[in-house]
Amino acid sequence: MRNDHSPTPPSADTALEATGKFNVVAHDVPKVDGEGLVLGRPAYADDLAPSNALYVKLVRSPHAFARILSIDPVKALALPGVACVLTWKDCPRIPITRAGQGNPEPSPHDRFILDEYVRYVGDEVAVVAAESEAIAEKAAALVKVEYQVLKPVLDFEEALDNPVVIHPEPGIHEMFPIGFEPARNIAAAYRMEIGDVEKELAASPVRVETTIHTQAQQHVALEPHTAFSYIDLHGRLVIVTSTQNPWHTRRLLGLAFQMPLHRIRIVKPRIGGGFGGKQHIHVEPYVAMVTMKTGRPARLALTRREVFEATFTRHEMRVTVRLGANPDGMLRAIDMQVLSNTGAYGEHALTTFMVAGSKTLPLYNKAVAVRFGGHVVYTNKVSAGAFRGYGAIQGLTGLEAAMDELAHRLGVDPVELRRKNMLHEGETSEVFRIMGEGTEGIAMNIESCKLEECIARGKELIGWDPGHLVREVAPGKLRAKGMAIAMQGSGIPLIDMGSARIEFQDGGFFKLHVGATDLGTGSDTILAQIAAEELGVDMEDIVVHSSDTDHTPFDVGAYASSTTYVSGSAVLKAARSLKAKLIGAVADKFGVAPGDVIYKDKTFRTADGTQSLSLDDFSYDTLYHDGAKMKTIEVTESFTGDKSPPPYLAAFVEIELDVETGKVDVVHYVAVADVGTPINPNLAKIQIEGGLLQGIGLALYEDVRYSDTGHMLSHTMMTYPIPSREDVGRITVELVDSYEPSGPFGAKSAGEIGIDTPPSAIANAIRNAVGIRLTEYPFTPERVLAALKAAKAQ
Repeated sequence: MRNDHSPTPPSADTALEATGKFNVVAHDVPKVDGEGLVLGRPAYADDLAPSNALYVKLVRSPHAFARILSIDPVKALALPGVACVLTWKDCPRIPITRAGQGNPEPSPHDRFILDEYVRYVGDEVAVVAAESEAIAEKAAALVKVEYQVLKPVLDFEEALDNPVVIHPEPGIHEMFPIGFEPARNIAAAYRMEIGDVEKELAASPVRVETTIHTQAQQHVALEPHTAFSYIDLHGRLVIVTSTQNPWHTRRLLGLAFQMPLHRIRIVKPRIGGGFGGKQHIHVEPYVAMVTMKTGRPARLALTRREVFEATFTRHEMRVTVRLGANPDGMLRAIDMQVLSNTGAYGEHALTTFMVAGSKTLPLYNKAVAVRFGGHVVYTNKVSAGAFRGYGAIQGLTGLEAAMDELAHRLGVDPVELRRKNMLHEGETSEVFRIMGEGTEGIAMNIESCKLEECIARGKELIGWDPGHLVREVAPGKLRAKGMAIAMQGSGIPLIDMGSARIEFQDGGFFKLHVGATDLGTGSDTILAQIAAEELGVDMEDIVVHSSDTDHTPFDVGAYASSTTYVSGSAVLKAARSLKAKLIGAVADKFGVAPGDVIYKDKTFRTADGTQSLSLDDFSYDTLYHDGAKMKTIEVTESFTGDKSPPPYLAAFVEIELDVETGKVDVVHYVAVADVGTPINPNLAKIQIEGGLLQGIGLALYEDVRYSDTGHMLSHTMMTYPIPSREDVGRITVELVDSYEPSGPFGAKSAGEIGIDTPPSAIANAIRNAVGIRLTEYPFTPERVLAALKAAKAQ
């Protein structure tokens, strides 16, 4: 994708690290695993599976809602090469959640490894293992299952208090109060209010209300969900899996199988993309069941159809926003009400729902009164779960539609309306305090916010002229511009924790052990850059070992845009501590105080210049030569943030709309972001570009569709279109000059902020083109044309 401008260096007046005089940080360093991937070296879980591993296949439900009356495996077991067929009667009946989150989990424990009920087409019924994949597939087809078919609930607008109860089973529960009412088909609920919203709305001279509906969306990572398992020499269960969170996976499996955690090891190899879809346990329990039953290694890689039909989608949401404002455009009240569809199980139900408010409402902190609330309901569709943007994209789409409608109502530039009401550096929002973005009920103060600069640069790049936002370029073809702004976060305060261990090695290099999970984002590279910068060495001197619950320190995993900020801060702490230890050890060797030792260019020198020692030579001295003083030098440090400093982004888009066909094309998308100091500018921009393309997909292309019996119709790449690079015109991404004091070398996150704006900005551009507010995503040609015809008829 095209990048037209390089990021400018951080401001020189904020701190020493922000002078731009970095040796490794803020440079476009190649990814540490890039060469190996290009050369096709084995790296992914399925590449590494033992050759003698049993192949696992899953028998899946053909019904949206049913009770299993019986399972007959006789014909399957009679097939030569079949090792076992396992059902819900072969595993502990322990309610769990598949969502890898905190402890206790904010998701209800409403799921069993296997159950006598199936709640969507594709739900797991039985596990089959055989000597080959072909035999396993044939055996799975021979398993005879008798069902009592039940009436499903497929429309989330009809789920609340429906006489059909999707989770009637005893034993399921919430871990703490989240509004869990399964008898009402409610997985979670929440409500908060600041001030008196109804009073402020009633007193507002100008009021607008919009309702938008965002659809479910598939992750479409290149690598499907994959794992293999085996029993090691010590009788421990080892699972190698494409997971975003090894420690959560270990804990959830321990609960599911009632196993002590010291008997389980989780290893994460290279991941071919996750986007939140691998923040759950999908395949790990089934390979584990086979290995524990047979004693043999077992492997499972889902097909693309299984990924579509039986893992997770984005939460479908209906978002209603009411705004009250004065005639000058100053907001008085914001009311956001949300209905969210969690599907069959409540994974990430509460947290995704809350982020729809917590990562959007603070954007407009000038409002006197703010309210947020609603329900997350069960339906008999595939579960929703974590997905890049994690609720913020849905909430922002509703909020930015309302803000644009307010601008139209007032007849003002939508950019200036936002600037007048938006968050600025040095400010805060009560929403931060109430919805968990601060420390112990204290609202987070914003120390870095360059949204003004993002907007100014974005206007310049797109050629924003509020008086000329639409023009006809050919008969029936309109060019129009729209815009939106967004904020995200950098980890979850006081919950997300990352750790790093750095060991000094003979030869003068360092081993960096991190629990952080690189899922294709380049986080191993970024963390190595942070360590190399602080230790004053080259990237080649940092060897990264990541994501192994036996051999790397604890980390919550890759989600919530946390890795650079949380895990990076742990790496920086460890590197600083280790450097101090090295200087202290050399000072002892020199017979001087640590303050009299200068370390620069991989060399230690006394202040008076009389003694010097290279890092390489010292490594052999401390490990081989110094007799009683020989020792290993290593440090482990952890970091938990007490805040979640948001990155910001201003987006401007120019579209072309064909009024004869309804087709909308993105001609130019401009995204200008504040991510603090970009540790690796190229990787940061690539993250934003990828997010933009996924957001454009949600806006214009992607739609998870079902039949009236609950069968997914969009379960292949032929029936589920995603935009390729050729489907989108010019993309321009820039990073503005920024520095976040609480982040490593001034960094904030970049992983999610790119995805949030495209649905809003494109909808606003269409509104400017034809005067119609489209509210049902995606904006396919059929939908756009139908709206144009309906408007013409009226």
